[in-house]
Amino acid sequence: MKPLKKLILILLFPLLAFTAAHKFYVTVTNIAYSEKDKALQITSRIFIDDLEKTLNERYGIKGRMATENELKDMEVYIEKYIRSKFILTINQEQQKYKFIGKKYDNDVVVVYLEVPKVNYAKIKSIAATNEVLVDMFDEQQNVVHFKFPGKKKSFVLTRENNKGMLNLD
Repeated sequence: MKPLKKLILILLFPLLAFTAAHKFYVTVTNIAYSEKDKALQITSRIFIDDLEKTLNERYGIKGRMATENELKDMEVYIEKYIRSKFILTINQEQQKYKFIGKKYDNDVVVVYLEVPKVNYAKIKSIAATNEVLVDMFDEQQNVVHFKFPGKKKSFVLTRENNKGMLNLD
C-alpha cells in the first residue's frame, strides 16, 4: 500500500507545482457617480509587481514602488501610463479626468481618478476602454464595475474585448 501512495504523490506533484506557479493578471476598476460631489469617482486596483514590470518596459523605470527606493516622480509615470490606457466616454464623448493620486494597499497600488462637474440627468451612456497591462500580459483581465443610482453592471475586459458600456436611458 505504501508504494502505491508514493507513486500517486510522485505523479501528482508535478501537476500541483504547475498550478501553484500560475499567476493571475487582473485589475479591478470601480466607476461610480457621487451625488454629493456631482462627479464620477474612479478607483483602479493594480498589482504593484505587474505595473512595475510594465513601467520598466515602457519607460525604463527601475525604482521599486512602495519602498524607500521608489522614484520621487513615480506618480508622474503612473499617471502617464494610465492616461494612455484608460479612456472614459459619456454619451460617446471622451472625458478628461483628474488624476487625484495613488496609495499602496499591500501588494496593490490604488489609483484615484475623477471626472468633475458631471450632470447625471444628461448621461445616456457611459463607456470605459481599459487596456491597462494588456500589452504586457496575454492573460490580463481588467474587471470594470459601473455603479450608478439604480444601475450596476460589471465587465471583464481583455485585449480582444477592451470596452464596456452602460446605457442609462
